[in-house]
Amino acid sequence: MMMRVRQEGDDPLKVALLGSGIVGTQVAKLILDHGDDFAARIGRPLELVGIAVRDLTRPRDGLPTELFTDDAEALVARPGTDVVIELIGGIEPAKQLILSAIDHGASVVTANKALLAAHGDEIFDAAERAGVDVYYEAAVAGAIPIVRPLRESLVGDSIRMVMGIVNGTTNYILDKMTTEQTDYETALVQAQDLGYAEADPTADVEGFDAAAKAALLASLAFHTRVNGDQVHTEGITRIVQDDIRAAREVGCVVKLVAIANQLDDSQISVRVHPALIPLGHPLAAVSGAYNAIFVEADAAGRLMFLGPGAGGAPTASAVTGDLVTVARNRARGVAGPNQTIYNNLTVADMGAVQTRYFLRLRVVDEPGVLAAIATILARHGISVQTVLQTPASDTASRTAASAELSLMTHMAIESNLLACLSELKANPSVRSEVRFLRVEGM
Repeated sequence: MMMRVRQEGDDPLKVALLGSGIVGTQVAKLILDHGDDFAARIGRPLELVGIAVRDLTRPRDGLPTELFTDDAEALVARPGTDVVIELIGGIEPAKQLILSAIDHGASVVTANKALLAAHGDEIFDAAERAGVDVYYEAAVAGAIPIVRPLRESLVGDSIRMVMGIVNGTTNYILDKMTTEQTDYETALVQAQDLGYAEADPTADVEGFDAAAKAALLASLAFHTRVNGDQVHTEGITRIVQDDIRAAREVGCVVKLVAIANQLDDSQISVRVHPALIPLGHPLAAVSGAYNAIFVEADAAGRLMFLGPGAGGAPTASAVTGDLVTVARNRARGVAGPNQTIYNNLTVADMGAVQTRYFLRLRVVDEPGVLAAIATILARHGISVQTVLQTPASDTASRTAASAELSLMTHMAIESNLLACLSELKANPSVRSEVRFLRVEGM
């Protein structure tokens, strides 16, 4: 859709900024300090016309005080504004401010994955009707360029799967648990001390942040509207050192992964959960707070995107990259490509997912027990690839003649696996909870 905007030679493109936190401050400084560079890349200069904040009394180091306002509604409705950058986060008032900006003819750059995962359809539809841009590279995986490759570079290909580590906090915690054998609570405190985790880390450690990103990636990859509440979501709070140790024994590491893949011609699966990743898989080597996204496409094959997934500077880089693109479009009097949503694929229930599983349980150490366990698995259509039986690791269990079983399955359907676990739990030979982790990338 062609967008008619005024073209007045070298008149500056006017930019309004919502939010002046760590990322917002960096973005504002980049616009103010590198004006000549931006003008050369865009073909028109940029003018930062205002920064909306909640509290005008807070000190704003290095930024002109005259730019600040606490009236965000008036700022986004200011006549002649070309681009609104939204960095306040959350659902409201961000949603209404973005819709107001679009209604007043401004293009939008945002890093708000939670908002887009919940209300992206309304925002993108409004932008298409108005003939303006909504760009959001910074909403997924920080500085890693993944939105634009899926939205533009790979749009002529058929994507089969997107799998990634898209939350730096959880990757840091699991990495510390793996490399330093720390427990979950200690690793979380270390992440908070380094600024990787918030004081309230719920959104990260329970998988909600990754789920919002998974919804955006799935929408792009499969041209289907996917909302955050459609994503099966599990966090890392139940991962213990025994899980890390067991993964190491079978040549894997534990990662929190976001996965979107096509099950058949009518269904996709979109999920976030901890999984065992084989050491030979590219995602296994992603350490610290880094993010990485692995894409499988029909023609392009396997692609890997790796980089810092959070932090002020990486996120600001993604925001300003979008700003340059959107500003170029404004200078030319056009809007860029919208999301190509033309499929109506169903997001399948988790029970339809097919993958491998790694099971651990403690059983009575006597003849016939292993055969009985195998019979239960077979009854539910689950084939075992490998079995490792070891003496129980604690003194009480050794005294009671128990053994620990670790089983790696072949591909199995999740609903069958859950039914199998229910039967195993009721079996008198099983002396413990049956712990399981999915296995991906094998």
